[in-house]
Amino acid sequence: MSIFTGSGVALVTPFNENNEVNYEKVRELIEYHISEGTDSIIICGTTGEASTLDDLEHRALIKFAVEVTDKRVPVVAGTGSNDTHHGVQLSKYAEEVGADALLCVTPYYNKTSQEGLYRHFKAVAEAVKIPIILYNVPSRTGMGFTVETVKRLREFDHIIGMKDASGDISYATELMRQIPDLDLYSGNDDIIVPMLSIGGKGVISVVANIMPKQTHNIVDLFNNGFTAEALTLQLSMNKLINTLFIDVNPVPVKTAMNILGFGVGALRLPLCEMKEADNDYLNSVLNEYQLKESSYE
Repeated sequence: MSIFTGSGVALVTPFNENNEVNYEKVRELIEYHISEGTDSIIICGTTGEASTLDDLEHRALIKFAVEVTDKRVPVVAGTGSNDTHHGVQLSKYAEEVGADALLCVTPYYNKTSQEGLYRHFKAVAEAVKIPIILYNVPSRTGMGFTVETVKRLREFDHIIGMKDASGDISYATELMRQIPDLDLYSGNDDIIVPMLSIGGKGVISVVANIMPKQTHNIVDLFNNGFTAEALTLQLSMNKLINTLFIDVNPVPVKTAMNILGFGVGALRLPLCEMKEADNDYLNSVLNEYQLKESSYE
């Protein structure tokens, strides 16, 4: 039940001048990513400001992405919640409208026990049949999966993988040692190659919003035996990748996209624009990488 190998873009959510979802811009972005070789569209994730979308927007955005993508690449819908009932309902809806898989984050703020975590995902797994990718990002949610909990959850055939954004390669290595059939995706763009080297399937990527072809190529080169070339490309991109985290994600990447002419609009509070000094630094790094407005046009 593997969903994709390669680069899945954690797509930003564009807003118009009224701070409403700009669906035509979503269409443009999806077409751009398919043309640039992105392997999967990840909709309504952290980078997509899902926590500021109301329920109608969240559902409409998933449905729209599925319709526009039209099975050309898989659509993975972010349906995680800190309320199990709400997460179940969102997940069932995503399945109904044709999402290929779900990306489900640990229940933030509640900081449940591992038993509660298991029961939370068990409830989601029992409500749907499409593949589920667990999302481990303890820096945001205040908790993470133990290896033992992932092993228990992997007993559900359609809980197939994990996006690991812990940045802990030792943890990821132990996951793969004990659960070798887990589809592991790097949640950190700066360690795609290390994650591939322990058996990872690819990346769910922020930088792919502005460098989709290169992000795809890292995985493609590695998987075709060109490991040195993959590493060289990884290292060459890491200054830009790090720059996209000088403020909380997705503030820098959305700012970068606007500089480059993508026209994705503003952020929703509580996220706001970067400090002037950070904005200047981001501009300088984009120039260093020769990323100009023409990159998108």
